Amino acid sequence: MNTKTNNAIGVFDSGIGGLTVVRSLMERLPFENIIYFGDTARVPYGIKSVETINRYAAQITEFLIKKDVKLLIVACNTMAAVAHQSIIDLSPVPVLEVIDASARMSIQNTKTKSIGVIGTPATINSNAYARAIHLLDKEAKVFSQACPLFVPLVEEGWFDHPATKLIVQEYLKPVIAEQIDTLVLGCTHYPLLKPLLQDILGQEVMLIDSAEAMADIAAELINKQNMGNHNCTPPDYTFYVSDLPYRFQTIGERFLGRTLGRVELVNL
Repeated sequence: MNTKTNNAIGVFDSGIGGLTVVRSLMERLPFENIIYFGDTARVPYGIKSVETINRYAAQITEFLIKKDVKLLIVACNTMAAVAHQSIIDLSPVPVLEVIDASARMSIQNTKTKSIGVIGTPATINSNAYARAIHLLDKEAKVFSQACPLFVPLVEEGWFDHPATKLIVQEYLKPVIAEQIDTLVLGCTHYPLLKPLLQDILGQEVMLIDSAEAMADIAAELINKQNMGNHNCTPPDYTFYVSDLPYRFQTIGERFLGRTLGRVELVNL
């Protein structure tokens, strides 16, 4: 058997948020080994310069390539928006990123072609979602809104706190005014706010979860390229962070909905 199929999927993020992608991958591809890197020493990326984000992304890509991953998944929307090309240039294996996955799903689901996008300031300012959506459908109307306070609220575990509800209502006002029928959650932290977002937007607005979209597209690629792990044994999950492994483990279990295995500290 080609041992390459047993190699892990590499997933990376600026911190903890990418664990929502890992959770979807675990559910969708239960036999795949996964190596995760969270850059907890340098989070948040959403307020950093393009040059800095590119440099960090290159360091993490090189780290995961040395681990012999068979596929790289850029779970961080900010990195996908800003550093996608430099990651592809460095990687000898296929690279998937959350923006393309979510754009495809939003076009498939919208009926009115009015699509909202929420994300970090860096993701929204990059205009990456609007570009990706317009590549798929030139007639789509995209309304973007930066929500810088969502990440700290999610990491605090305030998913349905009254303060969070007020902040969500405030941020969503402009996109609700545009009568969108689809909202892209353009940050991997945001799926944890799904019940609250749905409650405020109403059931008629479809939420596009980038983690679920990514798992679907990864499964499609693995199937098409015959890269699936044929060992039907319990998979190996390894987690690396650049700082605060205990905090990552504590908050990460909330994101994963299960206990985390070993979390290793690495210095890039």
